[in-house]
Amino acid sequence: MTRTSKLLTAAASLAIIAGLAACGAEKSKDTSSSADASDVIAKYKANPKFAGHIVGDKISGYVFASPETQAMQDDDFENPGMLAVQDGESEWAKVEGAAGKSCASCHGDAEKSMKGVSVSYPKYEPKLGKLASIEHRINLCRTEYMKAPALKWDSKPLLGLTSYVALQSRGMPVSVKVDGPAAPYFAKGKEFYYTRRGQMDIACAQCHEQNAGNSIGVENLSQGRSNGYPAYRLKWQSFGSLHRRFEGCNQEVRAQPYPRGSDEYTDLELFVAWRSNGLASEAPGVRR
Repeated sequence: MTRTSKLLTAAASLAIIAGLAACGAEKSKDTSSSADASDVIAKYKANPKFAGHIVGDKISGYVFASPETQAMQDDDFENPGMLAVQDGESEWAKVEGAAGKSCASCHGDAEKSMKGVSVSYPKYEPKLGKLASIEHRINLCRTEYMKAPALKWDSKPLLGLTSYVALQSRGMPVSVKVDGPAAPYFAKGKEFYYTRRGQMDIACAQCHEQNAGNSIGVENLSQGRSNGYPAYRLKWQSFGSLHRRFEGCNQEVRAQPYPRGSDEYTDLELFVAWRSNGLASEAPGVRR
């Protein structure tokens, strides 16, 4: 892509985002999508191909993707995320740290021990005294039981392990809990989701609730469900975490991003996962 093409693409994206901000500013449009978007959503729901990706009014990002992107996710030989899974399988058996242990030393066969684990995260972690994502939990295992260094967020080893663990729950419904000790973190995540931010003055909800189904670029805006992450994004040309996606969204509305793994993004992850409860996990997903 030439520099001129990139500038034109960026300008078009900003124009679309500015339009969303203006749309969201009109109170009459605060609680409903446009008629066109509603028609798109209705068409998706009526398509039997998407039956496994829709639960009630919740629609996976898979449905909003192009047929080519969907086909890439559907085929494990074509899905680039499966390379991360292979890395994770190797990491699972690797002995590291002063304790001379691997993940397998404690958890054995991941296909059995990790089934249903990733779809329950984030959750409150007593040892950390706060909400933890699956990445936090993996690093806790490393530092507490393996006596090994924590892995950097979105590093190849950590992405490998999260994708390998997530694969064991593929097809299972997202089922995070937001009551009990998780309740205050859920409230913070919800506040983040509905708070306007950045120079564009846009909240997550304006794109993924009020404008889901509307066109932006070559695809329609999704409902912002998290059941496909970690995922390979065509825009990135690489595999990445949900927090990396949050970071990108903040940058697109010209807001200062939080660090990946931060409390703010972990709280937001819980709220977004709750919005995805019931949808089947698709990780490793493929997204635009």
